[in-house]
Parts: sequence; structure tokens; C-alpha cells
Amino acid sequence: MSSNRRSFIKKASAGAIGIAITTIPEIANASNLSIEEVSKTDLKLGVASYSLREFSMEEALDMTLRCGLNRITFKSMHLALDSDKETIKKAVSLCKEKGIVLYGAGVVYMKTKEEVDQAFEYAKTAEMEMIIGVPNHELLGYVEEKVKQYDIKLAIHNHGPGDKLYPSAESAYTRIKNMDKRMGLCIDIGHTKRINRDPEQDLKEFFDRVFDMHIKDVTAAVAEGKTCVIGRGVINFPSFLKSVIQLGYQGTLAIEYEADKKDPLPGMAESIGYVKGILTTL
Repeated sequence: MSSNRRSFIKKASAGAIGIAITTIPEIANASNLSIEEVSKTDLKLGVASYSLREFSMEEALDMTLRCGLNRITFKSMHLALDSDKETIKKAVSLCKEKGIVLYGAGVVYMKTKEEVDQAFEYAKTAEMEMIIGVPNHELLGYVEEKVKQYDIKLAIHNHGPGDKLYPSAESAYTRIKNMDKRMGLCIDIGHTKRINRDPEQDLKEFFDRVFDMHIKDVTAAVAEGKTCVIGRGVINFPSFLKSVIQLGYQGTLAIEYEADKKDPLPGMAESIGYVKGILTTL
């Protein structure tokens, strides 16, 4: 472990003392930093619930809180897309009771108009601000109509090597750049790196349409690269986060930790600690 990485984790505490740290005051106390220093960035950190795919909805919410975060997007295993309104409303109430902002759904695949309709009704009922989605190309015009009708953002997610629809943020951007301003991107920086593109450069080039980001680290800038603890892979997070701040990004940085699906909390906590450590230095 490099000295810089140790310093970042020490400052943020979460990586050093794990999932016992749950709040900003606790982090500040454990790291000998002021609350103002820990909180000085306006960046919103959250969780893509796919990270917690082996756990129930309530367990996923509690684990998010244990990581010191209070924003989440639900994948369908935590709240099925075909749930009735009562089920969705109960899920929303549970999030509010626990102090967690359910700001979006995703990743949602849309291969038919019926699936588009379902996704927007689901998001409306759940009071979500956006759908992180993968609509078929021929449905983009129809999705744009729904974005206008519901005033809910659509953030297209790139999936890297092997993805025939949106392998890169650029492949989505070129299709929606002249559409309604609520048609945008969720840049997955891990998949971006796996096609050997620079996530920082993509962020800068397509920033006017970046609504959400899935943050993760990967072991190599090739298709075979695997998710790993942030700071242990090949993505330059200090430089990336510096650009995020300089650009004035207003969306969420949602950790999507795909490794260790049976026991993700240690890796998530270390990753979040590393990110918070970097942020305290910027």
C-alpha cells in the first residue's frame, strides 16, 4: 500500500476502522479532523444497490448507513420493476424512515415501449429523480417523450467491452446530445477504463449531460479487468476527483462494488474511506 493511499484512508477513517464508523461526527472524531474538514466537499456520495445484490432491501439500506452514506439507487432485486404501487410506496416510506434518499433506479433495461412505460411509472410512484437506463436505440425518441411527460431524467449507463448498445459514454452521448436536456449519462468509470478510455477525459468531454456516475476501480484497463477496492486498481482517483470538483459536478458518485458479493461491506468501507480521504485533501 502506498504512503499516499495510507494517508487518505487514515484521514477518512472508514477504511482504517471499517464499518463501525457511520456518521460524519464519528469519522471526524476518529480521524482527528474537524466536521468541517470532513464535510467540506459538496459532493454527494451514494450506493448503487447492485453492490448489495445478495441482501434484502432493508439489509441493503442498513448496510448503506453502516458505510456512512444516505443516498441509493435501487436495482430490481431490491424493488422489482413490476411491483404494485402499494409495495413501491412502502419501500419509499422505509427509505425515508431510515433517512436515505432513494434518488433513482437502475440499471433498467428497456427493450420495448411497454418496458419504457413501466420504468417511468415505477420511477414516478417511487418519487425518483432519474432512471439509470439502457434503452434500445430505436426507443430513444419514445424515451425522450416520457422524459418530457414525467419530468424524470434518463441517464444512459455504459457497460464497456462486449456491450453492443452503449460500450462507452461517447456512444450514448452522440445519440442524445441534441435531445431534451434531461436525456443524459450515468458514466460507469470502471467499464470506461476497461475499454482503455480515460474516465476523467470522458467526464470533461460529455460533462453537460453527466447526471450520475458509478464509481469503482478495476484491476486492468482491458476487457478482463475486474472490480477491486478503490485505490488498489488502475484508475487515478486523486486526479479524477479533482476534475469532478473543478467541474462543479452536482450529481451523485454512487459506489458500485461488484466484488465480494457475499461480503461486500469491508471492500465498500475501504473504498469509501479512500474516496473521502482524497476529498479531504482537495
